[in-house]
Amino acid sequence: MISQPSKHCTVELNALPSRIGQVRRIVSAQLRYWRLDPLIDRAALGVTELLTNVHLHARPDKLCTVEIELLLDRLTVSVHDRDPRLPEVRDATSLATCGRGLSMVAAVSESWGVRPDGESGKVVWFTLTAPSPSATLPVRPPYSAVAGAGGVEVGVGFVEVEHAGEGLAPVSGGGHAPARSAVAG
Repeated sequence: MISQPSKHCTVELNALPSRIGQVRRIVSAQLRYWRLDPLIDRAALGVTELLTNVHLHARPDKLCTVEIELLLDRLTVSVHDRDPRLPEVRDATSLATCGRGLSMVAAVSESWGVRPDGESGKVVWFTLTAPSPSATLPVRPPYSAVAGAGGVEVGVGFVEVEHAGEGLAPVSGGGHAPARSAVAG
């Protein structure tokens, strides 16, 4: 059996409104990098709600750490803060403009919870089931067996192209052309 190492990302911040948006973008980018695009919306919503709770309720300060970890088929997002008071799920009315953050986390996640973290803090976490790697990668035929016209298999190869432009030398002998950037500056 092949074991998959865990993937881990940690961000420390003060849970201020401007920073919450930045962390949401960091989490989204990290999940794209891990090819977990189907989880981005739910993870971003969950981390936003947890960081908003730190911003609104944590004492003595807003310093916290966001961790995301992928282990096998489980993504865990956790927020550690320095306030030992445990959060409570509220029954918010349909017209309430706040008080439903943990209910939203519960609604978008597979599981969630809270635990004390030492003597002066806590961790609030939620999990999402990660899609299997085969579900996130596009299925493509192997390069050596692509069907051509009439159903006949043809090999796919690379053709060297000589450039007639200034400053570009023809490629010969299996070498590589110099890299060029399309970005100005």
